[in-house]
Amino acid sequence: MKNFLILIYGVLAYIIFLVSFLYSIGFVNNFWVLKGIDTGSEIDMMTALLTNISLLSLFAIQHSVMARPAFKNWWFKIIGKPAERSTYILLTSLALLLVLWKWQPMTDTVWTVENSTIAMGIQVLYFIGWLIVLLSTFMISHFELFGLTQIVDNLKNRVSKSPSFQVNYFYGLVRHPIMLGFLIAFWATPTMTTGHLLFAVVTTFYILVAVKFLEERDLKKILGDTYVSYQKKVPMLIPFTKLFKQQSL
Repeated sequence: MKNFLILIYGVLAYIIFLVSFLYSIGFVNNFWVLKGIDTGSEIDMMTALLTNISLLSLFAIQHSVMARPAFKNWWFKIIGKPAERSTYILLTSLALLLVLWKWQPMTDTVWTVENSTIAMGIQVLYFIGWLIVLLSTFMISHFELFGLTQIVDNLKNRVSKSPSFQVNYFYGLVRHPIMLGFLIAFWATPTMTTGHLLFAVVTTFYILVAVKFLEERDLKKILGDTYVSYQKKVPMLIPFTKLFKQQSL
């Protein structure tokens, strides 16, 4: 019964993730959703700025702290290993939904693309960014990444295998294609408002810091020379930059 309840818990966590992910697609570029990044009643600029930075900071702290190996090892003892990943996904999704819910619009226009053909191209690029995010999760192990493999193994009384290091498809172009997809999606908009620009700048800063100084450090500790060799061959976020450097030398 306990294993079955963990299964239900993990499935619900995954559903909440899907809701937050799909809503984010609409939110960032004001498509289809009731509340987009530029919709709602505006408050004074300083209050909106402090509120939005606080929301993004809360998400960044939760997302980064709970992903660290030291925290995971402590967290295993409290919640158990089978539900650890699902709990991380659940709390990350809830933190994201809080950002989407409480975000304060800042609608002054920074730039706008008047040419309809170029604007359409940018919108296509926006969806390509989100597609890269989704496809990249399946190029490693989507169901392990979101905790479903662990809870199914637990139901069947199997020990989940540690994920193996893989360099599949996009991962041969950049080391972090999921983050590249997010960056494309956050910046690809034909009309950039101050609120959207704030969102893009803060999330870009967080991605660069978290990837370079947290995630990559952890991966080097876990994988050792295998990951160091991978770093030398494949760029972090911008495709083909390693090739350009080699040609310049």
